[in-house]
Amino acid sequence: MILSNGSWSAGIIGTGSYVPEAVLKNSYFEERLDTDDQWIVSRTGIKERRRVRPDIATSDIATYAALKAIEDAKLKPEDLDMIIVATVTPDMAFPSTACIVQKNIGAENAAALDISAACSGFIYGLSIASQFIKYGSMKNILLIGAETLSKITDYNDRNTCVLFGDGAGAAVISSVEEGFGILSTYMGSDGRGGELLKLPAGGSRLPASEETIANSLHFIKMDGSEVFKFAIKIMGEAAEKALSLCGMRKEDIDYLIPHQANIRIIESATKRLKIDKDKVFINVEKYGNMSAASVAVALDEAKRTNKLNKGELVVLVAFGGGLTWGSAVIKWS
Repeated sequence: MILSNGSWSAGIIGTGSYVPEAVLKNSYFEERLDTDDQWIVSRTGIKERRRVRPDIATSDIATYAALKAIEDAKLKPEDLDMIIVATVTPDMAFPSTACIVQKNIGAENAAALDISAACSGFIYGLSIASQFIKYGSMKNILLIGAETLSKITDYNDRNTCVLFGDGAGAAVISSVEEGFGILSTYMGSDGRGGELLKLPAGGSRLPASEETIANSLHFIKMDGSEVFKFAIKIMGEAAEKALSLCGMRKEDIDYLIPHQANIRIIESATKRLKIDKDKVFINVEKYGNMSAASVAVALDEAKRTNKLNKGELVVLVAFGGGLTWGSAVIKWS
């Protein structure tokens, strides 16, 4: 649909998700570390998370989610013009995970690329994809948020290992009815906080060596207290910024889908935005933090459980390593 300014309305026309079958309950950590279920739940809200088999890579679960989203959108893989995969756990440095997914699904007409914005990745990808659609250079874009964080989690580190899980979510972005779809997106970053949440080794700064392996530098390192302080501030701010960009207010929100990192962070954002808890989608207790997949999986689950209705104002918001943050306002179509 052409808008008055000559651009198209971009929106989500299909979603899909996949989580591994293997469930890692808090009891797993009780048996191995100085922690217990009550401690984990009270501080994070997480009761269990999913973990892939050793032979499964990020592209595999991304492919599963992608096929579901394409089917939901009533398209074929050859209808796709682009594939974007948001991930911090790619199969390898190159080729991109998106190129591997392209091969897997037979999307022969699609360009393919990965983006790295940690937990904000899916919303960053949504902003990128919407621009191609709005200005008519592409018709159908497949966006995937997929992570196998179990591959880079140190299960001897009590402060991080209880937080993360594996999963993939996908959405097809295309043109939608005028007045509907993605009304605004907002992205931000602060590289000064990069040291707070990182994977130190494996890149050009610290290539793999006996020393990096011995010092467990190929696992996630996080300053939890500082990341928490950042998150409770930025989640609400980012949502309010995206709302202001499209002339909406927090009172207009019908449904909030936040990054599923920690129940206390979600509750803080909910309080700042002054919205009822029944308008907030929460699945952190089942999956933990799936980084770029968190918002994507939550969006698909909200859609499949009929929580999103046409014309409602839906807000997505996330924060992540970088530090990064992003939000999007969607009039559901």
